[in-house]
Amino acid sequence: MIRRSTIVCLVGILLLAFGALAATVASGESPQLGLDLQGGASVVLEPKTDVSSGVLDQAIEIIRSRVDGLGVAEPDISRQGDSIIVQLPGVRNTDRALQIVGQTAQLFFRPVIQQLPASPEASPTSAPPDGAAPTTTVPAAQLPTTPPEQNDEKATVVLPEKDSSGNVIARYQLGPAEVKGQAISSARAEINQTTGAWGVTFNLTSEGTSQWNAMARKVGQGGRIAIDLDGVVKSAPSLETTDFPGSGQITGDFSEREAKDLALVLRYGSLPVQLERQTVQTVSASLGKDSLRAGIAAGIVGLGLVALYMVLYYRALGIVVWLGLGVTAALMYSLVTLLGNTSGLALTLPGAVGIIVSVGVTVDSYVVYFERLKDEIRSGKTIRSSVDRGFKRAYRTILAADAASFIGAIVLYVLSVGSVRGFAFFLGLSTLLDVIIAYFFTRPMVILLGRSRFFTEARWVGVARGLAAAPAGGT
Repeated sequence: MIRRSTIVCLVGILLLAFGALAATVASGESPQLGLDLQGGASVVLEPKTDVSSGVLDQAIEIIRSRVDGLGVAEPDISRQGDSIIVQLPGVRNTDRALQIVGQTAQLFFRPVIQQLPASPEASPTSAPPDGAAPTTTVPAAQLPTTPPEQNDEKATVVLPEKDSSGNVIARYQLGPAEVKGQAISSARAEINQTTGAWGVTFNLTSEGTSQWNAMARKVGQGGRIAIDLDGVVKSAPSLETTDFPGSGQITGDFSEREAKDLALVLRYGSLPVQLERQTVQTVSASLGKDSLRAGIAAGIVGLGLVALYMVLYYRALGIVVWLGLGVTAALMYSLVTLLGNTSGLALTLPGAVGIIVSVGVTVDSYVVYFERLKDEIRSGKTIRSSVDRGFKRAYRTILAADAASFIGAIVLYVLSVGSVRGFAFFLGLSTLLDVIIAYFFTRPMVILLGRSRFFTEARWVGVARGLAAAPAGGT
């Protein structure tokens, strides 16, 4: 008589596994793929000067916020020594993404002393507006453009304004910075309803509002304020008012992309350190697909060989292995898809290797159980009486082996970085599934099939004939 709990366990795990798989397929979702499987970009950044560990950690958090703003699925941002490694899977505009990721974004707001032509040989073409504080101008030839690395916030500087192609279209002599970028609490790109041009609307902190209004009163209505971003003037608008109630708008000749990029950098803050690109690696989507196909092919071949061996050695019990691996695959696919869409988990090539390696762990559990059944049958017991007793003894061994594998996966995940963590995560996840499948599927399945005479006594596939073979080392 088969206990009701046995049927409940078997039906429950089958409904869970294949119900989840059906729901996943019906939703049209699929696992998120990492850089090496779908293509993308990877960059190694290093600070120009020696900095503390805390500064690097702060830079990593800011970069992560910027990347999230770009909408990149499952970015991998990690630290190795003094280097920051940024992997951006599936990113389309690589140059734009890498520029935003590593941009220092030192933002200053400076009063315009005078506008200069792009060529240092020409004369200034503008003077301070009416009502603005008087300033002293000097010939443009005597005002070389200030290098970005010498962009001192307390100094008078000469900075260029560039077009979208990077050509200098004007230069400005600017006074010391009156307001810093930290005064901005939020920013967003939007179209000005009056002019129809793209701009950036920003909100100020309470302290920033006071600083901004003080600068506006000093410059005066009609005066100009330059937006100095990393030593380049992004815009130099005239003030239409000297009273800003906690917000304002940056206008200029912005394209949609330029406005959104500026808003993105302002919204997520300035990096606390200047970073240099050491290496940049781009993985094409076609190469990623080739890696994915190769990984799937290797997994199918390996799985097929294991399944064939189990059938040849354990006969009908090998079918249990086939079905069990199918249940495991259904649960794994559903879980990886769910975690990818809710927590940003990405399946990388090392992660796929972890899953393939875990097949060996899973098959080991079946071997431990089946070998225990052999011992029970050789001692004169029937299959019916052996399946429960044999499983109880085998399950302790399975738990011990899986615990060792799981601990190893945890240690590797904690101590490693980058793609190695993907290997450790998927190995640990597969190990947990093995414990569940062994109890809720393998045990009740073998109990149920053990009641079938065909399953136990058939000439070619009968379990009893295979399990009753001579013991290892015997005759």
